[in-house]
Amino acid sequence: MKAQALHGHLDALLLAVLESGALHGYAIIEALRTRSEGNLDLPTGTIYPALRRLERAGHVASTWSTVNGRERRTYELTDTGRRALAGERAGWHEFRSTVGRFLDPATPPANPA
Repeated sequence: MKAQALHGHLDALLLAVLESGALHGYAIIEALRTRSEGNLDLPTGTIYPALRRLERAGHVASTWSTVNGRERRTYELTDTGRRALAGERAGWHEFRSTVGRFLDPATPPANPA
């Protein structure tokens, strides 16, 4: 899946990955790949700018840490980020429900009044 297909959803995905705890950048990329069963194999040039954007917005905080003897920047969800994630989830449920009325063959169309 291309990064362009995620337009508007990447930030929410990153926040969701960080919901379970702090991770360094490569671990975030691996979590996206694993949870998507390999469908989200995004390059660092997509992930790191998004993480910096989320940090500027106050949704994540970063610190330097040593992981396996290497210095890495570790990202953690903030309280503001948790609230943003809750809003993203609510918006996603509404979007999925609305679009599903058109694209999901199992969902019968509503009868006009």
